[in-house]
Formats: sequence, C-alpha cells, structure tokens
Amino acid sequence: MSHTLFQISTSGQGLYEFTRDVKRWCHGQGDGLLTLFVQHTSCSLLIQENADPEVQTDLKAFFARLVPPTTHSTMSYLTHTYEGPDDMPAHIKAALMPVSISIPVIAGVPMLGTWQGIYLFEHRDRPHNRRVVAQFLGES
Repeated sequence: MSHTLFQISTSGQGLYEFTRDVKRWCHGQGDGLLTLFVQHTSCSLLIQENADPEVQTDLKAFFARLVPPTTHSTMSYLTHTYEGPDDMPAHIKAALMPVSISIPVIAGVPMLGTWQGIYLFEHRDRPHNRRVVAQFLGES
C-alpha cells in the first residue's frame, strides 16, 4: 500500500485536470486499485472526457443552471449564506457529485478509457488550494 497527496490550485469554478500527475505517480505501482479522495466539501472529483474542452464548459454551465448562486431568486430558501453566494450552492453540487473515485491500475497504468481524464471540479468562485489524497492498494 502506498499513498500521496496531490495539491491542485484552482482559480474559480471549473474543471481542473490532473490525469498526468496521477499517471506519473502510478507508474511502477504494479496491479491494484487506486482511490482518490478530495478533502473538501465544496468541490468534487470526476472522470470525464478530456478531448474536447467544450465538455468542461458545458458541464460548468449545466451545474451553474442546476444550482445557481444564493442571490438567484430560486435559491432564496437557503439559510447558509454568510460565506458568500457561491458557498451553499458549492456544497449542494459536491453532494450531487462524487468526492472519491476508484480506478483499476494494471502494470502501473490507470485503466482510463481513451478520452477519459481525471478532474477536480471546483464549485467556488474564488481561488483555492485543494488536496486530493491518493491511495494505491495492490502489488507494488
């Protein structure tokens, strides 16, 4: 068993790919299962298409429409508003999306599909430094 911590700097809402970092760390790990877990309550982890950046743009736009800021009239029922109009919506988005993912690893290579990338999905407007814990269970 081995583990590491990925630090991901964000500059606002959006998807931040860190597939290369994960692949580099997995190199030489052998066969096993990789688990990634984000240590925050206002962002998520996703495996998503990494070929066309419009996919990330459309996902960001969809979730912005699904869960708008607390300043939007449809969100007036929310009470957790003292951390800004993006905070409670960020918690809702994180509740709807995964905060951990598991990926099989064979011969030190994460078994992602051709167009799959690993993303941190930041749900807050301002920049953050996010931590993603990686743990590899298997043969090393």
